[in-house]
Amino acid sequence: MNTDQNGTPAESGGAGPLLRRWRESRHLSQLELALEAEVSSRHISFLETGRAAPSREMLLTLSNVLDVPLRERNILLLAAGYAPVYRETSLDDPKMSHVRAALELILRQQEPRSAFAFDRYWNLVMGNAAFVQFLTTVMGRAPDGFVPLKVASEPRMNLLRLLFDPSAIRKVIVNWQPVAKSLLNQAHHAAAWSRDDTLKKPIAEILSFPGVPANWREPDLETPAALMLPFELRMPDGRMLRMFSTVTTLSAPEDVTLQELHIEAFYPADPAIEPPATPRQA
Repeated sequence: MNTDQNGTPAESGGAGPLLRRWRESRHLSQLELALEAEVSSRHISFLETGRAAPSREMLLTLSNVLDVPLRERNILLLAAGYAPVYRETSLDDPKMSHVRAALELILRQQEPRSAFAFDRYWNLVMGNAAFVQFLTTVMGRAPDGFVPLKVASEPRMNLLRLLFDPSAIRKVIVNWQPVAKSLLNQAHHAAAWSRDDTLKKPIAEILSFPGVPANWREPDLETPAALMLPFELRMPDGRMLRMFSTVTTLSAPEDVTLQELHIEAFYPADPAIEPPATPRQA
């Protein structure tokens, strides 16, 4: 694998193996993909084996059918010798002011419940006042560079590290093992499909924390995710809380940064118990 001048990884084996990999991940036969893309299955076969060179338009069509993430579409294009078409804009960029305003609105409306936004590396990008207060309560100090409803400054706190570090959020999660294993499986899945080795660094780091079972070092890519996994928390003041979370993404993004931005919000798992104005999470 090599990279283009912007640091985007490019596949040296060409686009064919990548197309096949994505088709198989979607559990589609060549015929099924061909029908969806309105081409012949013979053409799909030729593209995957390298007997035919895909056009830029064909790559974008197949990417749409296969629901390939924007970052990976750029990699497909590079592998075939085309320039990437999807930009990746920093949230600090002036052009992203409307996105920042939307994030602030969404997170503010979750008060007094915790909510935050994180990127593809599980770095915390923005949080509401409830979540910042939760971190302050659990960690015994205000988090550096993490102000409510503002884009976090670098270096950003990492959700994986916070969940696995015995001195951070992990210490208040009663059912830490199932919660941590679920998030670790998500990270392993993301790393398995990404061409970005940066994803592997936080995984290696969290697996080195004390108390992490040795067998977690082997990726578990088969176990399905739980439909709902409550967080059972014992707060420093002795309160017991049970929460569940939802994760949302922005619809129809045309920017890599936006597609990889996730918003997690927390709600009481016990309907009769509405949480106080301080956060809770993970």
